[in-house]
Amino acid sequence: MKKTLLCTAIAALLPLGLGACSEQKLEAAALEKPASESVANVSPLEATALDKIGTLEAQVKEAQSKGLDVTREETTLWFAREFLKFANWDEQNRDAVAYMFGAYAPYEDRKEQLADELPDFERSKVIEILDASIEELGKVIDGSIKRRPVPKIDWENIEVSDNMLLSNGKPAFLYDYFSKSVGRPLTDTAVYNDHLGAIYHGGENLYPVDHDRAINSFLLKEDGTFDETLMKEVTDIDPSNVGFLIYWNMGIPEWVEKKEPEVRLGRSLFTGYDIDNPLVRDVWGKIASHTGELTRGKKVTQLGYILANEPHWFSEKGHWSQNFQEMNAISSYTLDAFRNWLDGKYRGDIKALNGNWDSDFASFDRVQIEIPIDPAIRGTAKWYDWSRYNMDRAINWFTFLQGELRKGNPEADTSIKIMPDMFTENARSHGIDVEALTDLTSMIGNDAKTRETRALNRNQPEPWEAHYSWFWEEMSMSYDFMESVSPGKIHVNSESHFLSASWWRELDSSVDYVHSVYWLATLQGMDANMAWFWARDPDGSPEDRLEGEMNFFDPALAGSFAGSVNQQPHIANAYTQVMYDLNSFSEEIIALREQRRPIRLFYSETSAINKPKHMSEQWKAYESLFFDGFPVGFATENIINKQDHSQWDVIAVHSTQYVTSSELDALQGYLNQGGTVIVDSAESLSMDEYGKPHKKALEQGKGKLIVLNKKNDVAAMREAALDEAAASLPAINLVEDNGTEHKGTTWRVVQQDDGSYLVSILNIGKHTAKLDLSLDGADTIAVTDLFTENEMGTQFELAPKGVMLLQVAAR
Repeated sequence: MKKTLLCTAIAALLPLGLGACSEQKLEAAALEKPASESVANVSPLEATALDKIGTLEAQVKEAQSKGLDVTREETTLWFAREFLKFANWDEQNRDAVAYMFGAYAPYEDRKEQLADELPDFERSKVIEILDASIEELGKVIDGSIKRRPVPKIDWENIEVSDNMLLSNGKPAFLYDYFSKSVGRPLTDTAVYNDHLGAIYHGGENLYPVDHDRAINSFLLKEDGTFDETLMKEVTDIDPSNVGFLIYWNMGIPEWVEKKEPEVRLGRSLFTGYDIDNPLVRDVWGKIASHTGELTRGKKVTQLGYILANEPHWFSEKGHWSQNFQEMNAISSYTLDAFRNWLDGKYRGDIKALNGNWDSDFASFDRVQIEIPIDPAIRGTAKWYDWSRYNMDRAINWFTFLQGELRKGNPEADTSIKIMPDMFTENARSHGIDVEALTDLTSMIGNDAKTRETRALNRNQPEPWEAHYSWFWEEMSMSYDFMESVSPGKIHVNSESHFLSASWWRELDSSVDYVHSVYWLATLQGMDANMAWFWARDPDGSPEDRLEGEMNFFDPALAGSFAGSVNQQPHIANAYTQVMYDLNSFSEEIIALREQRRPIRLFYSETSAINKPKHMSEQWKAYESLFFDGFPVGFATENIINKQDHSQWDVIAVHSTQYVTSSELDALQGYLNQGGTVIVDSAESLSMDEYGKPHKKALEQGKGKLIVLNKKNDVAAMREAALDEAAASLPAINLVEDNGTEHKGTTWRVVQQDDGSYLVSILNIGKHTAKLDLSLDGADTIAVTDLFTENEMGTQFELAPKGVMLLQVAAR
């Protein structure tokens, strides 16, 4: 492997005198023998690790002789050897490592210290994972615990079922990394294997380059023909493994810019052009249709076509996105389309618009609006109309893209990599209607993030830190929402930021955190995930995006490397181990997550657009119901109108003052059919999208209407909702005492065919939970820990981030 370009790039970027990133050292690292081949001239920590590798290898042979599954230990051994190799590379290329730490702002002032400490940190963590593996396998060998064998994923023969992925006929949860070394074929077992995952990355592994395997704007030439050389990068893909293709939207050809000078107006960070531009639509329509036709039926599309990477069009002043000159103006095409939208919304009545906007436009074709818009006018008609239109135009764009793709490939599955904070956070000028886009595509797509510690750009404690052991709000609330919108769809997180993110790294992250977050995410619907990110070449060097003809180096990716899983053997191993556990219990996980959602929180995009803190208020209601033994659900106008009402018992409306007439009609229709609605106060549902009082109010009809008249009283709403859903609550009772009045243990229950109960328990709280388990109607019960197959008592403790899977039965 040639590394000259990497050394040249790093040398140019490093301060004078930091020249340790030499081609000779890189080549030396590439030629190193595997750690297990020699113990001469190694550090004390490496010598200890090598000794423990020998111990575990001997245990593995003993276990195999007894017919015991050792897949978990084989993975631990693989990561141990790899990270010993990585530690040696990091030690021998210390200045290059310091550069990468320095490329990440929060680490910049400690880059020298971190570079010095990293090799031994990695070795010490290798020792930790080996010690844990030796201890566990010892218990398996002596019979004190029993484990289910790991069903390895058949990466070449994945079946896409209606609402799950199947491997060898059983539900399977796929795992991999968002990015892998450029140009590595599927046959390279150093990067495509059961340890790292083996999903074929049709474009993601080339981020952020525009001109390669991703489907991009440069495929079409000005004369209307396709660039066959670039097209081969899309079509000449390995047909062996399950995978996905992505539409990479950052760039636009120079010939388009020359024809359409406005094409960059209204661009966003990952969508580098105006989506209302007719030439852009012509270009992308042809590309989508043709590439769909050429890739139809290929395994690389089994996880679908991702129509966009993190789309957003934030259009308000003062937002962080303005630093990237996003949405700092709109094109004439966007303005004209907005005028037409307003004409339709106001049914041609310009006086009505002027009355709402406090304006005096002579006609709709004279309407003007300043973009970025001032957030001070949030709650006004102008704010609402622009924000709603911004969402509608994005829906129109993706409807167009998907439609063109399906002209070439009618069976094409699709998703959009939606940032879930577009739903969970309060901002609403971003143009993303999470419900509509989730409903539009045939798969659920996202790149949800979590974190174990405070975000590194925050100086003050974050609210979650008071009660929880990790930040779960964004992932959990958005996942329950998306699963409520589209309960029967495959759910793909194509860039899971559970291990690191832009403003979160923690080199010494805990293994328990990894187990907790992946268990909960999968329980809440995730079928496949690609973690951020794997960037080691097999020789241990950081993958450099400089090989071949790309001639590209990205300091931002160097910063992403710092503090990531690429420097954390315990986290890399934990990620794979929890996926092994989830796949061992895949049928149980599917049963748990297919439960009814008896209580539905009413969600209105209308209120979210108009109110500055609407989602913060909705979070409190959601949080209050998260710890009662069943999954929380959502109801919207479309969910009420489209889905079977028997899937829930009650709809609760919390602090939702603004709704459209059609939203109010949906709730009334539900009541008329015998449904139950709880409203927190008379203020909820009182105003239309423009803040004008509704001329009608909900009536009980054939159903049950409960108005609590307790504004923002989450506890009162929770109790009322639990009372109405009492018949659907689990027969299992779990009482928690963690020393506070705030619950931290979330759990789910499902009854099995033999009458026993399957119980999943996660303590996401910050305190150890003392738990007392009981079963209605049973004086005594048998409780079995399914991870060990050992019986246990009904009273036990669960540490923060602890995960349990139990079988409970009456004696």
